[in-house]
Amino acid sequence: MRIPVRVAAPTVLLLALSACSAPQTADESGELRARLTSPTDIDLNWQEDEPGVSGQALEFATERSGPYTVLQYLPPSTTTYRHPDLIPNTTFFYRLRPFRGPVSAPLTVSLPEGELTQADEESSHDWLPARKDPGRVVPGRPLGKSGAGAPSDFNAVVKHANGILFTWTDRASDEAGFLLEARRRGSSEYEPLVVLDPDVNSTGLITLPEEKQASYRVRAFTYGELSNVVRLTTGE
Repeated sequence: MRIPVRVAAPTVLLLALSACSAPQTADESGELRARLTSPTDIDLNWQEDEPGVSGQALEFATERSGPYTVLQYLPPSTTTYRHPDLIPNTTFFYRLRPFRGPVSAPLTVSLPEGELTQADEESSHDWLPARKDPGRVVPGRPLGKSGAGAPSDFNAVVKHANGILFTWTDRASDEAGFLLEARRRGSSEYEPLVVLDPDVNSTGLITLPEEKQASYRVRAFTYGELSNVVRLTTGE
């Protein structure tokens, strides 16, 4: 499914605590830092100095023990994030979860210009949901720095002006999941688009306008050790 790799998840009020005045800085020390830049906006920043990290999953909760929700899966070059328009008088906890893993060979996809035809809109989109096809699974290998367990046979089929079906062979035995990543025209790096469950080897994508001409790849990934947790309380 499409996940909040690009857009922050909606915030749910679970716990209301005392207000504070901006700016406020989280008192925890460590890799992740946070600052209240307005009564309801929190800016986060961190250093990306761990070798071999493919990116970071930024998570938040309203209680230290969780449950935590992913705000966004971020490429390694991104080291800042703004969590805006938060609920007043509420405490938020943040942490980073690094991910790493090998990628497939990339594919360049160019979709037809224009929007969907009526026939496209009315056609079945049964190709869109993520699937686990037993025919594209081989005995897996643990993911490693050498590239072992990388997805293979990555393929893309254009379904219509805004739709692509991706398939691949799952060669990993211990993945936490897969990330479909894209490098848009004019960009120098790949960014995560969709997170998928372990053993998935097929998914459709409804593209945004800037994804109609792009390079795509899929990553089998595992998570690393969690960062420190930072805590801030919004104001009025």
